[in-house]
Amino acid sequence: MSIRVRFAPSPTGSLHLGGALSAVANRRRGDWLLLRLDDTDTGRELKGAAEAIVADLVWLGLEWEEGPLRQSSRLARHQEAAGAIGTEDAQGAIRFGRLTLLRPDGTPTYHLASVVDDSDFGITHVVRGADHRANTELQQSLARSLGFEPPEYIHHGLLLGSDGKKLSKRNSPVATIADLRAAGIPSTAVRAYLEELGEPAHDVQLDLPRIRRLAIDAIASMPDEELAAAAEAPAALAPALRGARDLAEARAMARALLDPVPVTVAEEARPTLERFAELRANGLDGKEIVRELKAVGGNLKALRLALTGAERGPELWAVIAALPPDEALRRVHAAL
Repeated sequence: MSIRVRFAPSPTGSLHLGGALSAVANRRRGDWLLLRLDDTDTGRELKGAAEAIVADLVWLGLEWEEGPLRQSSRLARHQEAAGAIGTEDAQGAIRFGRLTLLRPDGTPTYHLASVVDDSDFGITHVVRGADHRANTELQQSLARSLGFEPPEYIHHGLLLGSDGKKLSKRNSPVATIADLRAAGIPSTAVRAYLEELGEPAHDVQLDLPRIRRLAIDAIASMPDEELAAAAEAPAALAPALRGARDLAEARAMARALLDPVPVTVAEEARPTLERFAELRANGLDGKEIVRELKAVGGNLKALRLALTGAERGPELWAVIAALPPDEALRRVHAAL
């Protein structure tokens, strides 16, 4: 049997990391995925949030077979379903027992819209966070009252912040996909972390150090063109950027290499810089030059300062390889 799943975020802000965990879990489990935007509560929707969520999912490399579908586009279907089993109360809402199906303005509540849409789109499995576990029995009962066979509900643990509470801006420096993008974490590192978590049986604390280790691995394995584009730099600089811990640092490193702060080095560094100029003019590559200078006790710190304007940064051989020979020699002579 084909497994049909859906990911149904509400457009109330950037994609939460807990939501991203559910999205990846659904994609891994399902043969067919519907991206549905649960937007029937119009008072909570933020302008541009729907587009931001879609962009976040695309950034993660997540694909879907149908959607994005706005629940609000199915208003007539929800009203039809409510009318089949509900009755109108004094305020004009449609109710089924104690459960409100339609608000007085005619818009459906979360439970009705979700149950109807899950049935109409043939959803067989609903994979979601454990905070939805309390909704399961009610939604199963409502589905059967409407004549639907409810899907199988699967609940995974939540992502927690440092205080053991549900992940939020209050207890974590990052809580959304947008936060990680702004921090320069590559999308492949975030996706790898979410895949590692899978469908956790219990709540788990966000492991930001693990994400950062995955970011270093991701940058190290990026093709030159991809890394250079992410760092907003020429492809020739890519080898010098591989030691970056994140893409924000890679961009800063690229700017420093392309437009270094002018410096003047001490006179005792002159022999090292002059020897560097000779070796570079003779066509030696970065690793060969560093090896030769080390062999004679050269002042590599001064050479780095002359080439980059900084005492720390990418590996020196990679800096030499990244800079055109004429530019490297110009910087060395300027520093002297």
